[in-house]
Amino acid sequence: MNLKPPNALLALSDGPRALADAACLAVAAPFLRRLPRANGSQSVMVLPGFLGSDEGNGPLIRFLRGLGYTTKGWGQGRNLGVEGFDRDELERRIEALALAGNGKVSLIGHSLGGIYAREIAREGPEWVHQVITLGSPFSGGDQQASHASRLYQRLNPQKTPRERSSSLSIPPPVPTTAIYTKADGVVNWRTSCQEGNHANVHNIEVMGSHIGLNLNAAVWYWVAKKLAQIQ
Repeated sequence: MNLKPPNALLALSDGPRALADAACLAVAAPFLRRLPRANGSQSVMVLPGFLGSDEGNGPLIRFLRGLGYTTKGWGQGRNLGVEGFDRDELERRIEALALAGNGKVSLIGHSLGGIYAREIAREGPEWVHQVITLGSPFSGGDQQASHASRLYQRLNPQKTPRERSSSLSIPPPVPTTAIYTKADGVVNWRTSCQEGNHANVHNIEVMGSHIGLNLNAAVWYWVAKKLAQIQ
């Protein structure tokens, strides 16, 4: 596939629409807190998107803690790409979080963070219950189908990042959910869906912006539902 980035209207409106997503979330939050709670001691890690941080994922982290999940951010500061964090340290944090719970951790990744989550689950499935990606451009097609690709390449010029490898679109050997929006203004939404028929893979469409997927009421609903399915 030769995919292009989202059109200018979607790109320019993504930030303002993210504010609308957050406003809708504030209204829906009391209802979302009534969703099923954690079954026992379950651990979750939330990984930020490109240029994002744990602070930006704070509302989602606190929401999941409120449902009884032991939830942490990735603890690596701002996500500037593969050259900007310590992968070994991240894997040690995931293992420690898994051991603090029932031996495994669910990984939730926004955009680039979801690509990290898939690759970590691929290499260490014994530590991972499931992966949930939010607008992560892992699927087949031109990696230039993103308005963030040029900046990413400038910040990560020294080596070909693992998330750009040809195996990227192969789902990890754990249950995987890909949440996406066709109104995505940053990446072509088609790159955020799992192609083909795969067991334990679920594509879910929501309405909203790319930037605001971690503050989207429908996303929170589906994340809570998926986490509650773990016994």
